[in-house]
This record gives sequence, structure tokens and C-alpha cells, in this order.
Amino acid sequence: QVRLVESGGGSLQTGGSLKLSCAVSGYTSGNMCMAWFRQGSGKEREGIATIDMYGSATSAYSLKGRVKISHDDATNTLYLTLHGLHPGDTAMYYCASGDPRRPCSFVSGDYVSWGRGTQVTVSS
Repeated sequence: QVRLVESGGGSLQTGGSLKLSCAVSGYTSGNMCMAWFRQGSGKEREGIATIDMYGSATSAYSLKGRVKISHDDATNTLYLTLHGLHPGDTAMYYCASGDPRRPCSFVSGDYVSWGRGTQVTVSS
């Protein structure tokens, strides 16, 4: 089973940037897609970015130009960088690992392991 632990959240100012980390441990498959999701209060969980075993990354259209996902193979750590923060980015941010049999997607149901999340609050 994959264990995921997010870190790096907190209270930030509009216009700032964040970098979140997700430590990945346990049984991992090289075919797994890794992803970041977020869920604001009263909102549905939203896919932010994905990265596959080849390092090919995608990001949500609404966040293009502001978001970057990366993975450090040496430490097996997933990262999310988000620039140009505004209060709409306030949410719990989760990392997730996918079903090795499925391609990367922004569908939360395609992901089998989840971290507990890290809260990001952006004030104006």
C-alpha cells in the first residue's frame, strides 16, 4: 500500500507562491500516475496537476501558467508549485497515487491512495 504525506501548507498572501511536498512510501508501482487535487470549503475535489512515470505532466486548464508538478525520483517526493496565489486558491490540497492500470486523469475515482491533505489559506 502506498503511503502519502503532504506538507508545506499554511497561511499565505495574495500574489505569493507555495510549494507543497508529498512524501511517497510503501509499495509503489512504476506505472502509477501521481497527482495533486484540492478541495475548497463547500466545493468538489478538483484535479490540479498530474505526472506519469515518464515525467510527463499535465495541469488543469484553469491553472495553466501558474502551476507546476514535479517528482524527485531519488527521494520519491512529489512537489506542487503554485504562483500568483489568490483567495480562490484556499483549499485543502491532497496528493494521490493512481491505479497502475489507468492513465493519468483528473478523475478522483482513478486514484487509489490519498494523503490526509495540507491546508492552504490565501488572504487578500
